[in-house]
Amino acid sequence: MFGDSVLGTSTVIQLHGVAWDQPADLSSRAVQEDLSPVAVRAFFRLGSHWKLRDEDARVLIGGISNGSFYQLKRSAAKASDRKTLDQDKLTRISLLVGIFKALNILYSTKLADAWVKLPNSNPIFRGQTPLNYMLKGGVPSMLRVRQLLDARRGGL
Repeated sequence: MFGDSVLGTSTVIQLHGVAWDQPADLSSRAVQEDLSPVAVRAFFRLGSHWKLRDEDARVLIGGISNGSFYQLKRSAAKASDRKTLDQDKLTRISLLVGIFKALNILYSTKLADAWVKLPNSNPIFRGQTPLNYMLKGGVPSMLRVRQLLDARRGGL
């Protein structure tokens, strides 16, 4: 259903039980359980496009251990082996998916997939790659990269 308003009633688009007109309550265990399978698959797909090393992927998702990472990777391939992500990991994946989407809107597929590993002259990166910037700075850096790309999409 698409949102519209008629005589004070509204219908809202929903995906996995989460309304599009308001942020998901990522602190809710039920929301975490609903969103985790999709988030895990998205994370590993974008990691494949970006050709992330497992070590870098582990840091981006929150510094998880090798064992936890490979369990998560297996759960992406098996619907029956679902892992529930916490609020921090869902937030990180949301930011990364937003970055991935913005890159694919702004650039060709080849450049969009390579961009995170290319040295960048933008002052926020200080000559390093966006990937290194995000690895070192965590969520705040991911948020800045997302904002930068969203601003570029908006013509700034």
